[in-house]
Amino acid sequence: MAIAIRVRGLARSIRESLYAQLLVWVLFTLLGALALNLYFSMRQAVQISSIVTDNTLMGSARMIAEAVRTDERGNVTVEIPPAALENFANGYGDRVYYSVRTAWGTVIAGYGELEAPPLPGQGSTMRFRHEEVRALAIEHPVIGLEKDGTINVTVAVTLNGESDLTRRLWMSDFLNQFVLVVLAGIVTLLGLRRGLGPLMRLREAVIASRRERLEPFDPASVQTELRPLVQALNDYMARVQRQMASQRRFVANAAHQLRTPLTLLATQASVAAREADEQRRRDALNALTRSTRQASRLAEQLLTLTRAEPGSRTPRAERIDMAQVARLVLEAQAEDALKRNIDLGLEAEGEAPVVGDGTMLREMVVNLVDNALHYTPSGGEVTVCVVREEGSVVLTVDDNGPGIPEEEREQVFERFYRIMGTQAEGSGLGLAIVREVVEGAGGTVSLGTSKAGGLSVSVTLPMSPAA
Repeated sequence: MAIAIRVRGLARSIRESLYAQLLVWVLFTLLGALALNLYFSMRQAVQISSIVTDNTLMGSARMIAEAVRTDERGNVTVEIPPAALENFANGYGDRVYYSVRTAWGTVIAGYGELEAPPLPGQGSTMRFRHEEVRALAIEHPVIGLEKDGTINVTVAVTLNGESDLTRRLWMSDFLNQFVLVVLAGIVTLLGLRRGLGPLMRLREAVIASRRERLEPFDPASVQTELRPLVQALNDYMARVQRQMASQRRFVANAAHQLRTPLTLLATQASVAAREADEQRRRDALNALTRSTRQASRLAEQLLTLTRAEPGSRTPRAERIDMAQVARLVLEAQAEDALKRNIDLGLEAEGEAPVVGDGTMLREMVVNLVDNALHYTPSGGEVTVCVVREEGSVVLTVDDNGPGIPEEEREQVFERFYRIMGTQAEGSGLGLAIVREVVEGAGGTVSLGTSKAGGLSVSVTLPMSPAA
């Protein structure tokens, strides 16, 4: 159990370390090359030892063949030279077998059951007396011999010496290659340490950099392969700087926008507390209530805008019916519209499904309707229309208010921007929230002029695939 835990810990360490992974892959490659080389070295050692044995067998067979004699009556005799057998006295206890035969099969000397290999002059591994031997046969002419005048000499030897020679050749090659692999491993360790040096210096530079400035790094300070990483870091820091600047502007603007209603709240509360006349006290309290609602609405919009920004929360992908969303929003805003004598209407036929964050899409519609109601004069009308067009859902909010000049239609999407000379109360966040939500849902928003001469806001969202 302890060994398994250690193995898992080692595997985890390797996965988490670039240095360890590079080292493992290099060593794996070196060991693979070593194994392949040792395989071929073994084959080469076997071939070399077989050639040495075959040459010795050939020399022994020739010495035996040259010792064959015939007398005046044609009888064949042979005296085996001691040197022919002593060639195999290598200290490994090898046994030597031989046979001398005439061309017609008569055994002149040696072991009669020793068969000649199939190809004369070529060594062959075969079994003799229940053990493997290396055998070689030659044909040799003999003067005075009847018939075709040749004899067959076969010499065989057990494989103890050949096996030892193979082992020694292979071990010599193995030691040489092992030393090379060890040296290559050491050089690899030093090379990895040196090669990863710029990366470690880059890490130290990232840690040591001033967070508030986020200065870019010089790509020339690292190798070519690491320059894309440095460029990515620089791009990322540039985006972070832009986001930080945007957040600073947002916080400054939010503080500025909140300061006014909070100051007004304090003033109205002070007036209400000092007022002795009941009617005036009631009027002050009503004004305090309206200011409180405005401050609450501003805080709610600030929170919504923060949630709508990219990366501020995990986006949800829900199937939302925009017609139903618009219907619920208009029901919630109906009372406010009645108080201001504004005709609030909805035009929608059937479902208008989209995929997105239901909460944020509802906030988008709330801000559009709320914005239209604020800028529409008493007795006016606000119409919300939801239709399906060519794979998209289009939500349009039309009013008969003052509208927005064409040259300012892009600026009104900026946070806290308000058109000069407008009398309606507002924070300047409504359309900024709308754009953030729409872009987060993969849609577009545009401004135009309604048929009644007021503002027309059109939001186009991709239709749900299931529709």
